[in-house]
Amino acid sequence: MKRPPFVISIQSQVVLGHVGNSAALFPMQAAGLEVAAIPTVVFSNTPDYPTLRGRALPPEFFSDLLQGARERGLPERADYILTGYIGSLDVAEMVADFVAEAKATNPSLRYICDPVMGDTGPGLYVPEAIAVVLRDRLLPMADIATPNPFELAWLTGQQIRTLADLQAAREALHIAPEAHLIATGCVLDDTGPGQLETVLMGPEGLSRHPTERLPIALPGTGDLFAGLVVAGIGQGLALPHAIETAQTLAARALSHAEALGAGEVVLSEPEFRRALLSLGSG
Repeated sequence: MKRPPFVISIQSQVVLGHVGNSAALFPMQAAGLEVAAIPTVVFSNTPDYPTLRGRALPPEFFSDLLQGARERGLPERADYILTGYIGSLDVAEMVADFVAEAKATNPSLRYICDPVMGDTGPGLYVPEAIAVVLRDRLLPMADIATPNPFELAWLTGQQIRTLADLQAAREALHIAPEAHLIATGCVLDDTGPGQLETVLMGPEGLSRHPTERLPIALPGTGDLFAGLVVAGIGQGLALPHAIETAQTLAARALSHAEALGAGEVVLSEPEFRRALLSLGSG
């Protein structure tokens, strides 16, 4: 019997809500992937609440978890590594070392870097030193990168207003020529009314994937989207199809949260879950 695709997912974890691994883990597992989840931080909730408990994992603790992953041969087994929010500079450097080692050990491994560092409105919400590690160490190793327009602008110094801006940013970004850039949540000068779009750029060229712009913004939407993309490609979807599937399912989760009046992404909607199971059996 063939083993399912295997993902190492290195990102945040929360007690309440769905961000980081707390958003991405369930969709990947429901779609039939096996996931080893390694937390970079453990918080009680997202920072938009009046209080926030928990902390970034102490460096020696995080290092110990990575060593355990090595001892169990996870880098050799993995088909994908997905990284997201990183809460300390020491952990960022260790993540970069781990990804580099894994790619050297397992050349067929695909690395998906979601450079979670900021957004329009809150601005940069990690220390600049962590953003520099993302730019200079992690993104150059990425096979797929999924920045939003704010992150792409910060990383490249290129404002994102037009398709040409995106193409210039792709050239300025420190990713390999054969890598794929997925620019998420774009509203460009020619984006249709009431829409936002994901723009895919890679060796094959460029494709645009518009979707309805929902009147709701919840923490973890980008983390959910990245997890859904990995679920799609893990189950054999071509990257453009995986992007469109991720858009559809993320929108379903957000719409359900809005209908419930929830302040968090909701992953329990029946059709959302059925679609994930169908993806895994397709």
